Amino acid sequence: MDVFEQLKKAVGQARRENELPDHLAEAILEIAEDPSNYSKCTGLVNRLVERLPDYDTYAQTGYLGMGVNDADIGMLLKAIKEEGKSGSN
Repeated sequence: MDVFEQLKKAVGQARRENELPDHLAEAILEIAEDPSNYSKCTGLVNRLVERLPDYDTYAQTGYLGMGVNDADIGMLLKAIKEEGKSGSN
């Protein structure tokens, strides 16, 4: 299974188990469904796959400040989209 298939699977799991919001899931799936546009971003995509299981809406707010929140996912999405755009020129 390639990293983009892993990403689709991780999004489904994060939606079911971690309450990943629809707007983030949809943005992530846009990337997962367009591997040709993001083929040079596999390192960042892999990092996103690794972080999705740790998604927590309230991450960084507790005593230990652990987990991955919307801002963390958003920064990775932005980096992937920017790198994908630069690779397509």
